[in-house]
Amino acid sequence: MSQMNEIRKIQNKIKKIRSRKIEFLRFDWDKYYRIGKQETWRRPRGIDNAIRLELKGYQPKARIGFRTPKDIRGLHPSGLAPVYVTNQKDLEKVAKSKERVIVVISSTIGLKKKLELVEKAKQLGLKVANG
Repeated sequence: MSQMNEIRKIQNKIKKIRSRKIEFLRFDWDKYYRIGKQETWRRPRGIDNAIRLELKGYQPKARIGFRTPKDIRGLHPSGLAPVYVTNQKDLEKVAKSKERVIVVISSTIGLKKKLELVEKAKQLGLKVANG
């Protein structure tokens, strides 16, 4: 039962942190259609760039202080560690630590094999994120 409480605490922490997560947008992303909102962050280098100068009223510059806390970094929103799987042998390796992991089936797997992996995961008692 204590492990469930631990996972609940982690889930709440993830929810709290991710609700306050800042989206770092590239400078002038809204002015040029070729950049778009999905474009990756690039460090502003212009001599008078307001983001580089960190002026009030402009989006924040990505810095080390915005990083996710170490204890929840890389975790699935459920509070479990994601493990990528491509075959049944990988599933059997993961089965030993099923309380702490969630299985993510690789996107390169076809439908037929994916259905087999989901069925095998169900037999082993594993949780599947994208089944």
